Amino acid sequence: MSSRKRQPSAQVPPEESWQEETQQLTFAQSRTALELSLAALQSEDLEVEAMAGLYQRAVVYADRCEQVLLQVQQQVEELDLSALEAQS
Repeated sequence: MSSRKRQPSAQVPPEESWQEETQQLTFAQSRTALELSLAALQSEDLEVEAMAGLYQRAVVYADRCEQVLLQVQQQVEELDLSALEAQS
């Protein structure tokens, strides 16, 4: 038997991995995932233990939707400002 100590894994835990992956989603993908999460939360077959995790996912998807919308809003405002400056 080996007496070596096991080194901690450098991998990101699965619960953090999916959160990082949501940062790559488009608005449409995030909205769809949010809708699916909300539909699942309304299911009568959902076990209570699964609710907290599903709710957390729904919040992350909603946050991503808001983040994308804010980015687009900022881009539109910058374009509008550039257009106004070009007309002056």
